[in-house]
Amino acid sequence: MYTDLEIDALKEIGNIGAGNAATALSLLLSKKIIIKVPKIRVLPFDEVSKSVGGPEKLVVGIFMRISGDIDGNILMVISEQDAYNLTEILLNIKRDKDWSFSNMEKSALMELGNIVGSSYIVALSELTKLSLKISVPSLAFDMAGAIISFPLSLYGYLGDTAFLIDTEFCEGLDGIKLHYLLIPDDESLKLLLNAIGVNTSERNNPGGNGRV
Repeated sequence: MYTDLEIDALKEIGNIGAGNAATALSLLLSKKIIIKVPKIRVLPFDEVSKSVGGPEKLVVGIFMRISGDIDGNILMVISEQDAYNLTEILLNIKRDKDWSFSNMEKSALMELGNIVGSSYIVALSELTKLSLKISVPSLAFDMAGAIISFPLSLYGYLGDTAFLIDTEFCEGLDGIKLHYLLIPDDESLKLLLNAIGVNTSERNNPGGNGRV
């Protein structure tokens, strides 16, 4: 159960992060990048793979660990075709029919993940005044179910709640979509909500205005 205040604060972070990401990508590509207003959802972690196209859909996953005042994970999920399109744009190449990703293409996608991930973390840090940093990104190409469970295999435990920010480019990277997942550890979720001005002790208040 999440209150209107919590959802609105998370949407604000998502909107600012998307704007930061568009600016950073514009500089990287030397072209104007515009992102549609992102769609932000809060959902149980075990429903994530369903929300990015189903557990058997082939996707690229870019993973980063958050540390500092809060701990958690960032996972960016990009569809197979969008990842191919991105490599062509990022590297200014025309791909051949070999659909495996070269080391150069993987590096380009990880750099994109680093830029977008950092943009959202800067927005989160500025709004919450929390000190945050992210790890060097790692990349995997597999079915969504395997990609989503990758952080779990590394750390043995993940928070129960994921914030899913669906971002679509409408200029510069037309039609390409990114699924950006912020998965704070459970204790960090409480700290995060408090930091954005929500007292978690009030979340069980029967008179509160809540939503799922």
